[in-house]
Amino acid sequence: MKKLLLLAVLIPFLTKTKAQFTLTNSSTTSICELRATTATWPLDLQRVIKQRDTSFVLSFRDQQYANVVSMSALKFKDRGQLKYFQQALSSLAQLASGTIANFKDYTIKRADVKKDVVVGKKEVKKDEIWYLLTCDDGTVTNFQQSEANKMISAIQPI
Repeated sequence: MKKLLLLAVLIPFLTKTKAQFTLTNSSTTSICELRATTATWPLDLQRVIKQRDTSFVLSFRDQQYANVVSMSALKFKDRGQLKYFQQALSSLAQLASGTIANFKDYTIKRADVKKDVVVGKKEVKKDEIWYLLTCDDGTVTNFQQSEANKMISAIQPI
C-alpha cells in the first residue's frame, strides 16, 4: 500500500508533462490610422507581430449595418500581399470609374462620384474618387482617394 501511494505521488514528477499554457510575444501597432477608432466608421491599417511571423490587417467597421457596430478585418498574411494591395490602389487611381481589382479574398472597385460644391457664390460640380472594398465574407467598407493615398504612402517604406 505504501508503495502504491509513493508511486502515485512520484509519477507526476517523473513523467514529462506539458504546460497548460504558453507565453507568446506578440504586438499590434497601427501603421496608418485613416479614421480614428473612436469615429463612427473607423479604418486602421495595422502590423501584427506574433513570435516570428509578421502580418498586416486593415480593420474597419462593416458598412452594411448602419445601426449595429460590426467590426471586421482584411488580413494580409505577409508583406507581399500588402504590397499587392498598395499596387492595386495605385493602379486604380490612374484608371476609370467602375474599374475593379479582383483578389482571392477581396475586391476593390473604383467609383467616381460627382458632388456639388459651392465656391464663392457659384455651384461647381466636383469629382470625388471613392473605393469600395468588398471581402469574400461579405463585409464592406469604402474610403476616399485621400485615404487611399495615405495607405499607399504608409505601405511604401515597409
